[in-house]
Amino acid sequence: MRISRRHLLRGAGTGIAAGIGAAIGLPLLEMMKAPTVAPKRLMVVYAPSGKIMPYWTPSATGTGFTLPRTLASLEPHRGQIAVLSGLAANQGNSLGDGDGDHARAASCYLTGARPRKTEGSDIRCGISMDQIAARHFAAGTRFPSLELTCEDSRQVGACDSYSCVYQNISWKSETQPMAPEMNPRTVFERLFGDASLTPAQRAARRSVLDLTLNETARLTNELGSTDKRKLDEYLTSLREIERRLDHAGPSPEVPAPAGIPVSYREHARLMLDLSVLAFATGSTRMITFMLAREGGFRTYPEVGVSEAHHSCTHHGGNPDLIEKVARINALHVEQFAYFLGKMKSTADGEASLLDTTLALYGASIGDPNTHDHGNLPTLIAGAKLGGGRHLRYPQGTPVANLHLSLLDLAGVPVDWLGDASGRLNHLTDLTAG
Repeated sequence: MRISRRHLLRGAGTGIAAGIGAAIGLPLLEMMKAPTVAPKRLMVVYAPSGKIMPYWTPSATGTGFTLPRTLASLEPHRGQIAVLSGLAANQGNSLGDGDGDHARAASCYLTGARPRKTEGSDIRCGISMDQIAARHFAAGTRFPSLELTCEDSRQVGACDSYSCVYQNISWKSETQPMAPEMNPRTVFERLFGDASLTPAQRAARRSVLDLTLNETARLTNELGSTDKRKLDEYLTSLREIERRLDHAGPSPEVPAPAGIPVSYREHARLMLDLSVLAFATGSTRMITFMLAREGGFRTYPEVGVSEAHHSCTHHGGNPDLIEKVARINALHVEQFAYFLGKMKSTADGEASLLDTTLALYGASIGDPNTHDHGNLPTLIAGAKLGGGRHLRYPQGTPVANLHLSLLDLAGVPVDWLGDASGRLNHLTDLTAG
């Protein structure tokens, strides 16, 4: 027997939870008709407010270099990463518009477009590369794209002398930003349940897995031993995420909306675990994840930083502040390394999810103290890349050139993007599966 790659386990509640349903996507099983060509996926992880670049940039190009301090957590994945230097977000520069580097940084990163300077409703930027991919992938997925974040971004008012909507990196059109979701519970319900549930309804329902027990049991009886093991592993990981969400509510010390952990590390990893599940179930093939917002005020007590991130980045050469920014930078990269590890350990047919996914980690600001948009921290990973390399491009090469190249590798047809001047050289031997 064969079932569709888009088969869902469905269930509905009873009693006071009547009418509350669930729909759980499945990982790729042997009983599904595997695609003749492995689907390609794109993941963009955006790390705001710049880096301490000497701790980011390898001292040598080519292969065999030592990973610097900020990238040290990526050592287990060295063979599937490539560090790129010299790329620029030229539309993030002032160019006569005065202040607003953080707003421009976010809005121009994936669009390559110049945001119109306004604090009103007459916004204008450009379509972003993720939304170009989302349109291409949409026909074969439940969700064209997911937009995630770990720090709330205001969508009204003024931020950094621009409209706050420019804090978004994802743009569906020149005038339609895609606001990211911060609450992992909401993301979970969108993927597997009913996002409109009230807390009382959610408590009555208890678990999306409980709702689908009958359908799960029926399907399990029809599976071979390999598929049974794979389904059990998948449902176990789903149950674990539910458990973590149930314990992620507010604490007396630090109030937080239900479902949002107090710990940054736990918050980020819940979002990344949900991303892995979304890819594994074919729910989407395009995800953007902002580790925090540009110019944000999040603190990171888990690495000894009680001051706001943005405040620390204007360090003025102060070694104590430089050290604090370096700790935050390393913490952010650790979450990306965690994501790569989860993707590598998740089977997708005869390969892993990482083998068929292109993941970009980057930002639109290099040195935060000077708001440098001309030498961006950038690396790519996954998709059987011929990695373990540090590639240096001519200073000022538009980062949109990389985005065009990634879209090419993902099989997304596109003529042009923002201020791109062409595709990147030396990526032609990096294959996407």
